[in-house]
Amino acid sequence: MIKKIFSFFKKIVVSGFLLYGFNLIVAPLNISIPLNFITVLTISILGLPALFGFLVILLAIF
Repeated sequence: MIKKIFSFFKKIVVSGFLLYGFNLIVAPLNISIPLNFITVLTISILGLPALFGFLVILLAIF
């Protein structure tokens, strides 16, 4: 049980760093996905496709 909790915590931390790094890379293009609980949780559960999904939604709306 503790192993699963630790694994999920690790996914949340890695997702936060992934989103922060993505925002740093695309900052010159004025594209930014907000770093909040919902986006980090979604990326930690769904993985990298969620990041690209957020990017597609962001580009479609704005």
